[in-house]
Amino acid sequence: MDRNRQTPQLDELIDLLGDWSSGEGPLYRRLTDAVGRAVRSGDLRTGDRLPSERRLADALSVSRATVVAAYDALRGSGLAETRRGSGTQVSGGASAHRVPVDGRVRGGQATAVVQRLITQPPDLISLGQAAEAGGPDLAQALLDLVRDDLPGMVGEAGYHPAGLPALRAAIAAHHTAHGLPTVPDQVVVTTGATQAVALSAQLHLGRGSTAVVESPGWPGCLDVLRAAGSRLVGVPLDSDGVRIDRLAAALAEHRPALLYLMPTYHNPTGTLMSAGRRRRVAELAAEHGVTVLEDSAHAAGLAPGQAPPPIAATPAGGTVLTVGSLTKAVWGGLRIGWIRAPRDTVARLARLKALNDLGSPLLDQALAARLLPALPALAPERARILRERLTTITRLLAEQLPDWRWQAPQGGSVLWVRLPAGTDARLYARVALRHGAEVIPGATMDATGAHDDYVRIPYSFAPETAAALVDRLSAAWTALSRSSGHP
Repeated sequence: MDRNRQTPQLDELIDLLGDWSSGEGPLYRRLTDAVGRAVRSGDLRTGDRLPSERRLADALSVSRATVVAAYDALRGSGLAETRRGSGTQVSGGASAHRVPVDGRVRGGQATAVVQRLITQPPDLISLGQAAEAGGPDLAQALLDLVRDDLPGMVGEAGYHPAGLPALRAAIAAHHTAHGLPTVPDQVVVTTGATQAVALSAQLHLGRGSTAVVESPGWPGCLDVLRAAGSRLVGVPLDSDGVRIDRLAAALAEHRPALLYLMPTYHNPTGTLMSAGRRRRVAELAAEHGVTVLEDSAHAAGLAPGQAPPPIAATPAGGTVLTVGSLTKAVWGGLRIGWIRAPRDTVARLARLKALNDLGSPLLDQALAARLLPALPALAPERARILRERLTTITRLLAEQLPDWRWQAPQGGSVLWVRLPAGTDARLYARVALRHGAEVIPGATMDATGAHDDYVRIPYSFAPETAAALVDRLSAAWTALSRSSGHP
């Protein structure tokens, strides 16, 4: 038994169980099978304590009888045992073998979101993905690429760790047009924005380091920072962006190695940080000597002038790394992102990139180089579609879930919705999963564990999907209300 390993906490255990309630057969049997899978895979090991029957039943929003029957079945199969005074735990008869690395981040909050992205359960509407389908502009650009560019590209070796020169030039021009003068040598291309955040974390963070982040934030990116060995310190937002008073206090107290922010259409609140607030952030970062990681993944599809210039454009003297991506502006399947940074930083990032994968796929980069200059012309139509979809989903929510509250986002593609007082959004998410909707509870998006009565709802779904989603959310809300006595 590993004496340095801690028994999974309740929320961690529920993440390990995954979509346990899907499938056929009695509910207790599905729960028994899920715990058994976790034991056999090594995610649960000999000596790990299981929650009390009542506590697990409350957390899963099932009857206590369901959990009692599941524990009985586990004991009968030799996978669990109950000892007086010690409760129920994984028994010594369970396999002690465990894969050394399982991809989970210790203390992380995105495990369940990532697992469902991997497994893609059928007939599940996921609120973990806020991206649109690719449009006809993507298909036409691909046809043009095959006709005009491919013959010349296949004549070279194809290795460009820092990025295809044509794409680096297009990204530099993009930033220059948006108020941040840039040359190609200040750009390294990545496989999506997540890799851009990961490479930046590798460069600036390490075991025992501290990163200051906004609370709430996106759990996938927060876990990337944790995976680099960093402790996260959350700072709240207001309608203008990250709160300067709390940020100044956090920088002074914790002396972080990195400050991670989403100033343009923050995920999940949709807040657009003002130009004045960006200037104060840059000044504070320079004063405290902390590098800023500016995640602008939602900004690529904007026309020049739609948002204030990036934090990196503020002449405050600090180091700012600006992350961009085509995921939101074009298509989630086009895994092209980038980092705009000082030249010496780009050189180090390019070496890390080469160690990771020797460079992002060249054909994807060539396609991105064709699409990026056309984004400002496409922006009005995409914005119109998003406005219509926002109107659709807010109407449906108001009709079927009138007690839920939200503020209109300034941009982006998600709603930050507050549930009625006294609601635990994590419990609601577990019930919603049984109704075919993956809900991201607010507590998993906050490094401090707050916002536990919020959920994140993308509004980029097509109208028919939005209608089906709200039907499922409403059915889950009714089921939770009946089981808990919630009004």
